[in-house]
Amino acid sequence: MRSPTDHTARLRGAAVGVSSGAVAILAHGLGGGATLSQGSALPLLVGACTVIGVVVATLRPRYGLAGTMGLLAAGQALGHAALSMSPGHHHHSTSVGMLIAHLVAIPVGALVIRAAETGLRRAVTGVRRFLLALGAILTPPTRPVHARVADDRAEARRLLVSPGIGRRGPPVAAASSTHLAPI
Repeated sequence: MRSPTDHTARLRGAAVGVSSGAVAILAHGLGGGATLSQGSALPLLVGACTVIGVVVATLRPRYGLAGTMGLLAAGQALGHAALSMSPGHHHHSTSVGMLIAHLVAIPVGALVIRAAETGLRRAVTGVRRFLLALGAILTPPTRPVHARVADDRAEARRLLVSPGIGRRGPPVAAASSTHLAPI
């Protein structure tokens, strides 16, 4: 059962955002398009990849590898659209090299991202188990508590140390039997 908080969400979001941008640049270069020759393409690409990264980091992965592949495809589509909006963009058709780069990068990227998530979870679990085991070893052993039994010597010592001012009169048991007034 997984934790309700997903600690690998930021890793997944950053990986999807960065890989979407990198694959968009690579595929555009393979397809004959301008990679980053114009000044407005880079800010558009960074903005698009940041948006997809933040969206992916806020979503919970419900569909595993297929969900990650879908998120990567959406990120690459946004990256491609951002690069296509640059003023120096002149290719009008999708080339085979660009399409192959996108189609190969989606499953490979999804596998790498899921493997990184699994590795991070295992590393955190291993460190947590190690610290718990280390804490169990380093705790000092508890000493058994011995109950003290009151004996006559302790009572005599208490009487010797007492200041000498006490109740005047007979003990409680003797006082009730020698009471002169009728009850």
